[in-house]
Amino acid sequence: MKVNFIDSVHPVLSTRLTVAGHTCEDLSEYSGEELLEQLRDSEGLVVRSRLMLNGTVLAHAPKLKFIARCGAGMENIDRAYCAEHGIRLYSSPEGNRDAVAEHTVGMLLALMNKLPKADREVRKGIWDRKTNTGNELGGSNVGIIGFGQMGTAFAQRLLGFDVKVLAYDKYRKGFENEMVEEVTLEDLLDRSDVVSLHLPLTEETEHLADANFFARCTKSVWFINTARGPLVDTGALLDAIDNGKVRGACLDVLEFEERSLQGLKVGKRDSILQRLRASDHVLLSPHVAGLTTESYFKLANVLADKILNDYADGKL
Repeated sequence: MKVNFIDSVHPVLSTRLTVAGHTCEDLSEYSGEELLEQLRDSEGLVVRSRLMLNGTVLAHAPKLKFIARCGAGMENIDRAYCAEHGIRLYSSPEGNRDAVAEHTVGMLLALMNKLPKADREVRKGIWDRKTNTGNELGGSNVGIIGFGQMGTAFAQRLLGFDVKVLAYDKYRKGFENEMVEEVTLEDLLDRSDVVSLHLPLTEETEHLADANFFARCTKSVWFINTARGPLVDTGALLDAIDNGKVRGACLDVLEFEERSLQGLKVGKRDSILQRLRASDHVLLSPHVAGLTTESYFKLANVLADKILNDYADGKL
């Protein structure tokens, strides 16, 4: 097969596909009409988030058999079109679940212990122990919304912290074990001290965390989003911080990101973005929870496993 790489990924994927007899071509430097022209003979596409693969784009690849997303989210791919045209879809959340889980724990502990503020002050010669007193995670109820690869990995990382893990997943049932209690969303929001989102971005989940969501939290919670920015209505989150419903928030992703996930867009909601940047109760990182040296390799290697399992020896 001819496999075109729309984005740069770890070379282990192209190496393994080439050894298996497939032809790999790097199109990461192409864009616009030039890129579309290159798709006419594509039988496989490897992508990250640079390109929106809607029906118009995919129509330029009539021979396409599969799309491999090097990552977890599939929101940049027209799944209905792919289903209609028999195009198989692959993703590799197994490749960066550990990175996301560790980043989530790291952000939460840093926020609860005021580490960014303390670091800035000590560097300026300020030795303020009183206002930099933190909070302990132990004894808390941690609520996880979305118990797939990322949510499960986060729960595993919490095992040593003496917390109670509560999890809700609309599409998974029967996953309760000694590590986690399966609950309804209402129960999770009623009991949790920490609420963490681990959901894909869909029409159903966009702005899931809105004013009503935060109003339903019984306790003043620590809130985390390392999934996709548009899951959260940022204005509602900031209001919830102001009125005490949220003690602090860890955001690795923002609803102000470009669809490519490569930066922030300028728009009519700039005032909310500025308000977010000015908040001392929010810890931010630039959509890097799933990006580590190790995950860069694992994301591509997992895809190689999946593709070669299906296409070895002419199985498909």
